[in-house]
Amino acid sequence: MSDQRGDQPSRTPPAPAVALVIGVAAVSSAAILISFARMQGIPALSIAALRMALAAAVVVPIALLRNRAEIGALTAKDAALGAVSGMFLALHFGFWTSSLDSTSVMSSVVLVSTNPLFVAVASALLFKERLRAGTLIGIGAAIAGAAAVALFDAGAEGGASTRGDIMALLGAVSASGYLLVGRRLRSRMSLSLYVGISYVTAAAALLGAVAVTGTWLAGYPVGAYLWVLLLALGPQLLGHTSYNYALKYVSATFVTVTLLGEPIGASLLAIPLLAQVPSALRIAAGLCILAGIVIAARTEARRRTPHAERS
Repeated sequence: MSDQRGDQPSRTPPAPAVALVIGVAAVSSAAILISFARMQGIPALSIAALRMALAAAVVVPIALLRNRAEIGALTAKDAALGAVSGMFLALHFGFWTSSLDSTSVMSSVVLVSTNPLFVAVASALLFKERLRAGTLIGIGAAIAGAAAVALFDAGAEGGASTRGDIMALLGAVSASGYLLVGRRLRSRMSLSLYVGISYVTAAAALLGAVAVTGTWLAGYPVGAYLWVLLLALGPQLLGHTSYNYALKYVSATFVTVTLLGEPIGASLLAIPLLAQVPSALRIAAGLCILAGIVIAARTEARRRTPHAERS
């Protein structure tokens, strides 16, 4: 799927690459921060809801101030698509955060990172996006590495929880929908307005789920809210917003392949923070994931990209 305004080919501008590096680094801390918050007794659904509510409280005022003219010209179709994107985001965080209660951090992060497979299939079937051989090879290598990590983790832990694994996979499917919708909207909608619509929708949906399930948002230690605040500021506002910025320039397939760097980052952070040293097999699988990302990146660098952007 090409997002261009002309017929001249060009290389991917450097800014999206920098944004993706920052995004991966920030998002890699999410599982660690969620684990610390869960240790303080705050439920997974409350973490997801508060995370999105805090993020929405930051981005919505910015969107209202910066995009008044764009908001006035916003079509009902684009507003609805933005809301759909937000619903996918709510499902992603609801499923994935909850999966950490039932399976290991490594298995959860690896399984939720399988969304390139779902994005690639959806892109080909729904959008007729032609996937180049290099992109397919990169996806295959990355997913093979992710699968190896998951299988080893399950064996080492005596079998990962089926419920947690399924929820992590559902998180991957919903994240794929979020990225695909975002790719379509970012070709004609500013970043601040797009994240404003999607984040506030996700926050409203998750807060609604909290109310329906009777989950409490208050009454937990101060430390729990500190971890959630860091989760909102780092992985959410810095990490996910960086991905949304990059969607203006590169395909959703490539963005999701890049997200496969998250298990590597999470594993590196777990060494000093959780005293979890990866085995040789995990390191080999991680190198396979990184190789897939590099192959896909080189292929995507030859795709046509737009010359202008609305920020």
